Amino acid sequence: MIVTLDGPAGSGKSTTARALAKKLGALYLDTGAMYRAVTLKAIQGGVEPTDRERLEKISSEISIDFRETNDDQLVLVDGVDRTLDIRRPEVEKAVSAVSSHAGVRERMVALQRKIASSHPKVVVEGRDTGSVVFPNADYKFYLSASPEVRAARRGRQNEERGTKSGDVIGEINKRDAMDSGRAVSPLVVPPGGVELDNSNLSLDETIQKIIDSLV
Repeated sequence: MIVTLDGPAGSGKSTTARALAKKLGALYLDTGAMYRAVTLKAIQGGVEPTDRERLEKISSEISIDFRETNDDQLVLVDGVDRTLDIRRPEVEKAVSAVSSHAGVRERMVALQRKIASSHPKVVVEGRDTGSVVFPNADYKFYLSASPEVRAARRGRQNEERGTKSGDVIGEINKRDAMDSGRAVSPLVVPPGGVELDNSNLSLDETIQKIIDSLV
């Protein structure tokens, strides 16, 4: 069984997908973390977000693994825990540009499908998981919330991670425009997907609405 959760930044995808996966006894697959991992490696290597060839090379050679812990999921990049590093502001600013390259996406999509194929139940979250990565998923959802609510959520996340927030709503609007306007795998409501605005819903309420739809 494959359940996909797509949506813009700050829509609660990660928190919802992680909690839903635990309830279902499924693998939680964070596709966004994989693009962040490529972006982090590019930044560390001095590779510009516009350098298609070098980015494709990085995405071909990189090793990305997920390891479950009692409280969280670790993201291992080339065998090293980079869970916090991939959430740094400089990665946040560059990830949309890096992930817009067709070659990068092709390599990550292939890896995402490979990971999912070895698990009986998978909850996948990202921006094109129901439209491109798993178009035949058993269940597809598109989470959204108002820009103000999403900015407040992202601000709290930044505080928890010890990073500065800055103009969060401006950054979210810019990210929305880049993700929705890119030529390759843009952010869209996937065909057959259930739209769920969780601006006024708690995490438990959001999860329950999704579970109620799994028939």
